[in-house]
Amino acid sequence: MSPLAAYAEPTAMPTGESVRIARLLDLDDAEYVDDVGLAQRITAGLKPKSVTALSELLGSGSVVGPVVPEATLRRVRKNRTRLSKEHSERLYELSRVVDAVSRAYHGDSKQITSFLSRPHPLLDGSTPFDMARSNSAGADAVLNLLRRADAGVAL
Repeated sequence: MSPLAAYAEPTAMPTGESVRIARLLDLDDAEYVDDVGLAQRITAGLKPKSVTALSELLGSGSVVGPVVPEATLRRVRKNRTRLSKEHSERLYELSRVVDAVSRAYHGDSKQITSFLSRPHPLLDGSTPFDMARSNSAGADAVLNLLRRADAGVAL
């Protein structure tokens, strides 16, 4: 089952955010990851397969380059090492947004992609994707936008 398919079926979707994010990032033993374990993995550095997992969901050009430079990814793969803490945090922030958008659109990849790539007036005309990848405050801005929409506040 693809990571987005679980969002289409609420009973198949884990209730814990850390497990959902671990799935999106294709972490080993994702089903058993808690908040502390996820934080420790981000600090230790994610494996390159996390880039691949998000690239498959969002498109390679959305992750490789804008979030993790291609040269960095090649070097990490060649040396069989992990991504830096900074790149891991960027992937984590983006996966938080992908999780929230996936919940809002029930795993519909077309709607998810459309939302992330369309400029939004409440983000000063930035796309949610660009805002989310800019820094953690940008990711929080997108998450707050989605929370307001979920609460029924007019956007």
